[in-house]
Amino acid sequence: MSGVEMSSSVLEMEDVAVAAAPAPDVVLLEGVNWTVRAGEYWVVGGLPGTGKTSLLLTAAGLLHLVRGSHRLFGQNTAAWGEEDGVLERLRVGLVFADEGRLFNQLSVAENLALPICYHRNCLAAEAQEQVQAVLEITGLSALAHSKPGSIHRTFRPRVALARALVLQPELLLLDDPLRGMDSRQTRWWLEFLSRLSAGHEWLNRRPVTLVVVTDDLRPWLEHGRNFALLDERRWIALGGPAALGAGGPAALRELLADGMARAFESLWGTPA
Repeated sequence: MSGVEMSSSVLEMEDVAVAAAPAPDVVLLEGVNWTVRAGEYWVVGGLPGTGKTSLLLTAAGLLHLVRGSHRLFGQNTAAWGEEDGVLERLRVGLVFADEGRLFNQLSVAENLALPICYHRNCLAAEAQEQVQAVLEITGLSALAHSKPGSIHRTFRPRVALARALVLQPELLLLDDPLRGMDSRQTRWWLEFLSRLSAGHEWLNRRPVTLVVVTDDLRPWLEHGRNFALLDERRWIALGGPAALGAGGPAALRELLADGMARAFESLWGTPA
């Protein structure tokens, strides 16, 4: 796997219009100008229906642009044919919402082995060592032989995360991973993602670039370092955590809740 310099761009969008995933003729977002640099930790907030999932699919190169330009690791995705860009896409991990789109006919371990075997044309036994390593770091070893449908729903997104990690991605995109989580699971996710962002030992201390979309910004305030908002078909770059306490659109206040906004004002001071 080729490395990425910490200052280089891994994702670039210029004047992008994003379509709805199930309805490619429906534009959800206009004028997205966004650069994600290696090692950054982005949190993108938006109310339901604002295009968060479609934005992630577009960022991953899985959804065609309505217009604009999109580059992954410096390569223009518009120039890719069906076979082009495969190696670049493998550098991107995607954790889907709604319990991760796992294969319920396969065990947890088999779900993890599948992308390895598919892309490396190997047998499941040859992927076992890598699968076991990822199961261990994600705390899923005891569930390795269980079917996803038989485990608690709060662990299924973690299986999806483990599956996204088996190919050691450089860019990890996560669709509202804390939805429906209790406080214990939420704490695990936030701490684990922080370790990935800082450079997990399993990845040879290489920081993973993170992009999270969510309809609740509150859990991410102490973890994300770059924030953005989707509101009324617009992409709004907000800046660092301190910028979230400076008022802003009504949608931002709703994503933070009034009490949280007041807490930010007391912490950072009321802007002039």
